[in-house]
Amino acid sequence: MTWTKPIYLLALGVMLIPKMWNLQGKDAMIAPRGSTMAGEVSATPIKVDRLDAAADQIIPAGAKLERVASGFTWTEGPIWTQGALYFADIPANSIHKWTPGGVSTFLKPSGYKGSSPYGGPEPGSNGMTVDARGRLTVAGHAQRNIYRLESLSPNALITVLADSYQGKQFSSPNDLVYKSDGSLYFTDPPYGLRTQKDNDPDKRLKINGVYRIPHALEQKPGAEPVRGELQLLISNLTRPNGIAFSPDEKYLYVSNSEPMKIWMRYRVKADGTLTEPKLLYDATADKRPGSPDGVKVDEQGNLYGAGPGGVWIFSPEGKPLATILTTEKVANLAWAGPDRKTLYITASSSIYRVHLNIAGAPLIRGH
Repeated sequence: MTWTKPIYLLALGVMLIPKMWNLQGKDAMIAPRGSTMAGEVSATPIKVDRLDAAADQIIPAGAKLERVASGFTWTEGPIWTQGALYFADIPANSIHKWTPGGVSTFLKPSGYKGSSPYGGPEPGSNGMTVDARGRLTVAGHAQRNIYRLESLSPNALITVLADSYQGKQFSSPNDLVYKSDGSLYFTDPPYGLRTQKDNDPDKRLKINGVYRIPHALEQKPGAEPVRGELQLLISNLTRPNGIAFSPDEKYLYVSNSEPMKIWMRYRVKADGTLTEPKLLYDATADKRPGSPDGVKVDEQGNLYGAGPGGVWIFSPEGKPLATILTTEKVANLAWAGPDRKTLYITASSSIYRVHLNIAGAPLIRGH
């Protein structure tokens, strides 16, 4: 999703910082402006636009929307792994780590690595996931590739899984999801380019595609991408963005941010390619802040997606059930907790969470 202006919300009350943090180094604790750190979670009764009675099976009565951290610029790409939430602040070119003890900078830079100023609004990385072996995999966005950390460390060996299609550099890989066979699917709109437009002078591919890396899981650490195997699956979306599988992997969901604000569904064939595109829902007429962006599914196949006004919830068939309303523009989502019933939400300057009734689907089927 594209970011235009920083939106800052001040944490309620006064934040007390027990010590001065050393802000040097990748793992330094940070206290961004307006931060809400552990022990100072801001909770408010959740506001929901209920569109169907089925929403009551998902959202508990008396649910609270909790803000656990704030003071960032444009948060994205959340992933819960090894007891922590990792997320990107794209304009800050950083990946941060949140735990109940606070926020630290895990990786900086996470996207653009040039020596001169980037010159665009989104120099950082974007969406993240983990593979079946627990390795963090990142949509490089302004780095214009897909990369994997071979261990959960800022000093880990980095393996580039994909960087081009038919000899032409990607625009800015945005979000990604693994299938249980070890293949990796990802979207490539131009939001990480300096102008974020299709006529950007650095744009090499005319399309904004959805791609598949057939053997991503098995790519050897440090090895070059197997560029000849990369598959272009979708080429007719203007701004493909969020991406997720249904729990049984029979369908792939892809959101499109603009100008049409839509969610699409594709049937996944046995060979991993896609067929039977279906318009799941069109929210183009909704003028509230936000657009279709990151998506996730729960164990029952309901789809959750960033969209106008907050977090949209759909039935597997695309029937809108509810919108969790937020005061900040939502970018992406992640399931967390031992029961996967906590939904973390990256929204503009902040990180939110809400506890729901239905568990999120595992990131990878069978894991």
